[in-house]
Amino acid sequence: MENRETGTPPPSPHIKAGLQPTLVLTTLSAAFGSAFQYGYNISVINTPHKVGASGGWCPVFQVLKSFYNDTYLERHGTSMDENTLLLLWSCTVSMFPLGGLLGSLVVGLMVDKWGRKGTLLINNVFAITSAILMGISKVARAFELIILSRVLVGICAGIAYSTLPMYLGELAPQNLRGALGTMTEVFVIIGVLLAQIFSLQPILGNATGWPILLALTGVPALIQLLSLPFFPESPRYTLIEKGDEETARQALRRLRGHNYNVEAEIEEMRTEERTEQAEGRLSVLNLFTFRPLRWQLISIVVLMAGQQLSGINAVNYYADIIYTSAGVDPTQSQYVTLGSGVINLVMTLVSAMIVERLGRRILLLSGYGICGSACLVLTVALLLQSKVPELSYLSIGCVFSYIVGHSIGPSPVPSVVRTEIVLQSSRTAAFTVDGAVHWLTNFIVGLAFPSIQVAIGAYSFVIFAAICLLTAAYIYVVIPETKGRTFVEINCVFAKRNGVEFPEEKEVTTAKPHTPSLPVKETFF
Repeated sequence: MENRETGTPPPSPHIKAGLQPTLVLTTLSAAFGSAFQYGYNISVINTPHKVGASGGWCPVFQVLKSFYNDTYLERHGTSMDENTLLLLWSCTVSMFPLGGLLGSLVVGLMVDKWGRKGTLLINNVFAITSAILMGISKVARAFELIILSRVLVGICAGIAYSTLPMYLGELAPQNLRGALGTMTEVFVIIGVLLAQIFSLQPILGNATGWPILLALTGVPALIQLLSLPFFPESPRYTLIEKGDEETARQALRRLRGHNYNVEAEIEEMRTEERTEQAEGRLSVLNLFTFRPLRWQLISIVVLMAGQQLSGINAVNYYADIIYTSAGVDPTQSQYVTLGSGVINLVMTLVSAMIVERLGRRILLLSGYGICGSACLVLTVALLLQSKVPELSYLSIGCVFSYIVGHSIGPSPVPSVVRTEIVLQSSRTAAFTVDGAVHWLTNFIVGLAFPSIQVAIGAYSFVIFAAICLLTAAYIYVVIPETKGRTFVEINCVFAKRNGVEFPEEKEVTTAKPHTPSLPVKETFF
């Protein structure tokens, strides 16, 4: 019988696998050297600490802005004007999402040619190079090295943010796919939190420590470079795309344990492979015109755009202002920000532990509901707190509530769903679109929010509340529950919505391929 609410067929029985040491260590090595880079580098550059000539706190320049100005003064004998300084700082910040976009556009070519594990290993070159350049920038008296490094580390983050969920989703057994999928976001947040800790002024967030602070991004890359080669490549990639069944079987035995019967999972992969022979390989351009994947593609765009446009970066941007208005000493706001980072990490870990029990839909819907409600209450509190000062404490509560809501659903769960709703043949093309949407919307929010905030002030959070509502409505109507289902079963559900007949296993072996799409190896786009 079908589930009338979502149109999903009942899940087929599947052997449950335990969490084996090899799977745990592979996940740690892959995620620490990849997703961590994204979180660390998006947070470390936005350190709000101020330094003056005495090394104390004063509202003059951020640490790096001070370095930019001092270098310019040494070269030209005059201080940099405010507009030039603002332009250079804007370039420094915006180069990261620009690099991320570039990385997301090449990830499909890389994972097809070098595999998931191979791509992550090659990607470390960008992280290590940028770490060296940022580490020597002060000695070289060249702020241009920091700007160039931001592009390189952005490319690293763009490649990692698409490759890692793909790798973990294909490594994980069906009953652990949700928990492992959320590890992408868990390690992003660990990166953010460690950047906040290391950038505290007494540690490295000062005029002498910042080169080390920026160069630390090379450490996880080195650890991954030394450890990941000892762990297996994705069995699905090995069998379906490389045709090496025996190597895939050996990898599964390492990942599942010797007491696990891997043949059922091998057969599931063969089923997916035969299904894909009927569909053919898809490039990015073919993906946009391929009707059987229409709603999967729309769902990926909505999930990734909703994640960024729902206001998480804006709330973080506004947080310091809210803390100050509540009477928090500006010199202590860094510790409040650190506290919010701890909450973010704890709630994301909670999401990882319950995603296989509660499912994907309920976490996404409840998360967006909390975020939208927090945005509306925050708008009211900000508008009225000049008349009722006590409402500033409500504003802080709204910020923390928003972080809780985003951490249990909109932040971690899309990494799981975007892997589950497409098959192997279309996954690399889908993840290219996914990454491009993620980084473009990230860039748009960073570019547009300051202007929107100046124009309409607190009312800007009404926009984010509306986006939360619309995204939740789409998820409720369109995206089925994927917990406990194989990739083929999930695509059967979407086939009905797309108005196409999903090839049955018995038909696949004689099915005719679709009108040829351009092979990925010839042209990815």
